[in-house]
Amino acid sequence: MMLARRLRSSTIRWAEQLAPLVSHNQTQTQIQTQIQTQIQAQRLYSSSASQDDGPHKPKGTPDIDPSALTIERTTAPKPLLDHKDLIFGRNFTDHMLSIEWTAQDGWLPPRITPYQNLSLDPSACVFHYAFTCFEGMKAYKDSQNRVRLFRPDRNMYRLNRSSSRIALPTFDGDKFTELISKFVELEERFIPKQKGYSLYLRPTMIGTQNTLGVGPPGSALLYVIASPVGPYYPTGFKAITLEATESAVRAWPGGVGDRKLGANYAPCIVPQINAAKRGYSQNLWLFGEEGYVTEVGTMNMFVAWVNEDGVKELITAPLDGTILEGVTRESILALAREKLVPEGWKVSEEKYTMAQVKKAAHEGRLLEAFGAGTAAVVAPVKAITWRGEEVKIPLSPGKETGPLTESFWSWMLAIQYGDVEHPWSKIISK
Repeated sequence: MMLARRLRSSTIRWAEQLAPLVSHNQTQTQIQTQIQTQIQAQRLYSSSASQDDGPHKPKGTPDIDPSALTIERTTAPKPLLDHKDLIFGRNFTDHMLSIEWTAQDGWLPPRITPYQNLSLDPSACVFHYAFTCFEGMKAYKDSQNRVRLFRPDRNMYRLNRSSSRIALPTFDGDKFTELISKFVELEERFIPKQKGYSLYLRPTMIGTQNTLGVGPPGSALLYVIASPVGPYYPTGFKAITLEATESAVRAWPGGVGDRKLGANYAPCIVPQINAAKRGYSQNLWLFGEEGYVTEVGTMNMFVAWVNEDGVKELITAPLDGTILEGVTRESILALAREKLVPEGWKVSEEKYTMAQVKKAAHEGRLLEAFGAGTAAVVAPVKAITWRGEEVKIPLSPGKETGPLTESFWSWMLAIQYGDVEHPWSKIISK
């Protein structure tokens, strides 16, 4: 079922549809008013609702208004899958949260409706100029059956940074979090109770204006869908192998690689396919002639080594435009400064090269390496192939992870599932 009918672009065709309802003695103004009423009734989430649809009566607000939320519950609830059958991002919940925005009206009333298709004109700017950004976040159930979100304020901050970078509207993060919380409460039955399982949330913003002209969109849609998911690795940690990639560049200073834009992801697929054909799990993205380490696949990259001064160091690339400002990355750095620094570790956000990683491995100073992101939390790395040579990374005996990576995984999950009280974990349902 389409989320909205296609709106016709011709006033004459709308008049033909309304002809049975219009008496012969009605004025042109009355007819136009009826046409406008019909347009407004059918404009729901359709990019064809233009800003020139006759008499204009603003119905929006300057910012998102949670008090205006309306909820339409599905009449056909989906059956729940066994938690063992969940595949990341394949199954979705009963409903979706949507909020329209126009340059003239501002934010229209938010709505929770049954999950369904969007209706967009083929000229919608999202299709032609990639006006789209998104977030990845999760809802969890703790041991007391309460629902929690993990650091939603950071997701809201990052979504606003992404949307503003591509001329899409921004919003009050607390208000949007309030709406997401209500949406998650409605979909609570889809959140698995088992440890390691969660409800993955995908807030998304798209430009919807019908135009082939290049310019800031005059209309947009902000929406959230949700998918129940299991652990990234169902059998526990599974250490991955990487191919250091120099033939393609994921991001560069002054670009948009530090924002979560849809346009950043499609160009990375072909290099990933090519790496997979050669037997590697992911690409390790390098930058510049120096071969600076930036990200691993779609995750931030961390390396633990004994640096050349003889000090244990956890290092990750700085926020210089070549990496995404990951929420998990930020959390790991904070935990490392809290738990590792008192033990004599150095925690660094600095540039480092693949040559330095190789040298540390050859000199026995390389301790661990892992990727970090919302989906996997942490992903241990056991080997990196660079310029035809494999750089091996130590793991704990008999395990698919190292001790430090495993500690970060345990610390993060304890907070996310409420095993320890922490300000990063927001209770939204009791």
